[in-house]
Amino acid sequence: MPQPSADLTGLEAAGRPAAPMPPRRTVLNVGCGPRTITVIGTVFPAEEWQELRLDIDPAARPDIVASMTDMPAVPDGSVDAVWSSHNLEHLDPHEVPRALREFLRVLRPGGHLLLAVPDIQTVAKLVAEDRVDEPLYQSGVGPIYPLDVLYGFGPALAAGNRFMAHRTGFTPRMLGALLQEAGFKPAAIWRRAEAYELQVRAYRPPAPANALDGIAREFPTA
Repeated sequence: MPQPSADLTGLEAAGRPAAPMPPRRTVLNVGCGPRTITVIGTVFPAEEWQELRLDIDPAARPDIVASMTDMPAVPDGSVDAVWSSHNLEHLDPHEVPRALREFLRVLRPGGHLLLAVPDIQTVAKLVAEDRVDEPLYQSGVGPIYPLDVLYGFGPALAAGNRFMAHRTGFTPRMLGALLQEAGFKPAAIWRRAEAYELQVRAYRPPAPANALDGIAREFPTA
């Protein structure tokens, strides 16, 4: 008779089934982009989280094709986290509150929103100094200039991808007010200077003490 593996528990060795693993939590990746880009394994550990991908662009092959301002395919209170990196700036200003309310709607109580947007306040200082033709940093798709942050990534726009156009911007005070008005409890808003972006952790109340368990405390730097 084959011997049980050394790593089995006594119950398993005795022929009883192992206790089922708890179900993985779900993160809604809004504006997910191509499938080569994922937050599983970086911000969200793969053994604890699964990803539901949503994008307005069918070419990205998301699980759900929809605008972040209207996500009827995502039920109320059905996800544990919402990840939105550099999406809100693609909306008109009047659409931003609608998107934030949608983010709140699909989160379970205590669920978290992890959000990143361009830091136009910092970039505006460079524009005022007439440094618009100086690259801010090197990205995986090439240099990023102040006008890319303000209006959208120039090469993508030149190639005809109008989804990449920027139509609004945010400061920390403004972003905090918008989140509060939508019903979120902002946990933190801070600047990531090297990427000229604002990062947010906010939650749908009430949030349990361990609500951040299983989520990286720092956003990825890539």
